[in-house]
Amino acid sequence: MTTYPELLTEIEKYVRSLYASHDSEQLTYHNLQHTLDVVKASEQIGAHYQLNLHDLFIVLSAAWLHDIGYLYTTPALHVPESAVQAEKYLKNLHVEDDIIEQIKGCILATQLPQKPKNLLEEIVCDADLFHLGTADYDEKSKSLRAELELITNKKLKGSQWRENSIFFLESHQYNTDFARTLLAQGLKGNVNKLKEKQKEKEAEKMNESFVQETLPLAEGKKEKKQKDKEEDKPGRGIETMFRTTSTNHLRLSEMADSKANIMISVNSIIVSIVISVLLRRLEDNPHFILPTILFVASSLFTIVFAILATRPTVTSGMFSKDDIENKRANLLYFGNFYRMSLKDYEWGIQEVMKDKDFLYGSMTRDIYNLGLVLGRKYKMLRIAYNIFMFGFVISVLSFAIAAFFFAKD
Repeated sequence: MTTYPELLTEIEKYVRSLYASHDSEQLTYHNLQHTLDVVKASEQIGAHYQLNLHDLFIVLSAAWLHDIGYLYTTPALHVPESAVQAEKYLKNLHVEDDIIEQIKGCILATQLPQKPKNLLEEIVCDADLFHLGTADYDEKSKSLRAELELITNKKLKGSQWRENSIFFLESHQYNTDFARTLLAQGLKGNVNKLKEKQKEKEAEKMNESFVQETLPLAEGKKEKKQKDKEEDKPGRGIETMFRTTSTNHLRLSEMADSKANIMISVNSIIVSIVISVLLRRLEDNPHFILPTILFVASSLFTIVFAILATRPTVTSGMFSKDDIENKRANLLYFGNFYRMSLKDYEWGIQEVMKDKDFLYGSMTRDIYNLGLVLGRKYKMLRIAYNIFMFGFVISVLSFAIAAFFFAKD
């Protein structure tokens, strides 16, 4: 039976080949890169909600296939066409019908205005418009404008485009709590930037003659302002580094939890079988007592260390004004603020966003602390696997020796 990761690999190959084989020069926004961005955002949101493999497969499949309709029909009809093409392909992969229906539901939910009906659909919808609340919005907006101009063969006025963009951003609301918490501030910031830009353009238009007379001075100020903005703007490479590192840490944490759950399940079954079956026969076979003790002990110790690997650490959940002023607090981790009031947290996060060094420092500490947690998890997990491996081998050997040398004739 084909596993979910193997199916996702096939879907990825299929989507990449579609974009490579179809004429998509006009798609400066709804292209393969956009699909990759949506898949990455889906993975990030899905990791936050700790989706199981089944649900994660549905979300990521929908993310890969949600825009392939652009390669077959007009933009207005691309969403239902994407669902149709996705169904055809998934049936060829022998994906179960109920899973296909859920994937189609996630794709159809991305049709504007979005109307998701469950968490999986909400995740895909938020991933599709993830960029609205990020620093990449301006670049993505330009790509979308260029795409519409190429498709319609009409030049779009900048003022009208900005006005429509402002209306769309102000009316948009993310569906998941995670996206709202992570992107709401960025969404608001992008709206403010567009409004400022619109005001600047209107002022330039009204005072065109004055601007023309003072062009040398105005240009100098504009260049200086632009230079200051570029200096203050976080590098995309830095943002990508933090995003990628955090995502990798979350994946490693999920893998560790999954491995621990396997150890707990397997050894719980072993202990249950030994207690229910073998213990009743020890009275007639006393030479099996020591092997049985070794077997049960190794399983119990394995379970203990597997539980220790997944057991959460409880923190104080508080920060002080002094922590913020001295840039010691990390407000990106819930354990540092879950006992604080919303007012205090909003004040703290505003202070973080005002200071680039404080923000990067918080992200650095967050990744470092995630690393410490991962180090502890994998250390406990390694001990659990070692105990299971050596305990299992020794127990089996001891059973064999007891049966061979001490069994009754």
